[in-house]
Amino acid sequence: MVPVLFSEISARLRSLSLPETDLVIGIGTGGIVPASLVAFHLGCELQVITLNYRDENNTPRYENPVVVNMPEMPSLQGKRILLVDDVSVSGKTLHEALFHFQGLQIRTLTMKGKADYVLFPEIQDCVKWPWK
Repeated sequence: MVPVLFSEISARLRSLSLPETDLVIGIGTGGIVPASLVAFHLGCELQVITLNYRDENNTPRYENPVVVNMPEMPSLQGKRILLVDDVSVSGKTLHEALFHFQGLQIRTLTMKGKADYVLFPEIQDCVKWPWK
């Protein structure tokens, strides 16, 4: 397991050229802390949606991710949105979240895995995040 420190996450956020963003949407539960860090870094608003796909042992519970909580949000038309999760291995959770925001201007960011922006693309192993 690869340990990653908050200081390393902060340094990567400072070095990454992120798009102009009006709203960060975090995918809970794993993406809540990363999305909070990104929203703080960008100085923008944060919303959280919750999808469930894997259990505590990282084994898929369902064939596809299931939306657990999708809060009411003001109109998102014209907003530049950054969708954030901790890890994207198969891409199923990001894909499911993007399905619910069709037609909007959305980019994706993960700490590791597959996304438009990845903070730690070189890490292939499991990670010990500082918030766990």
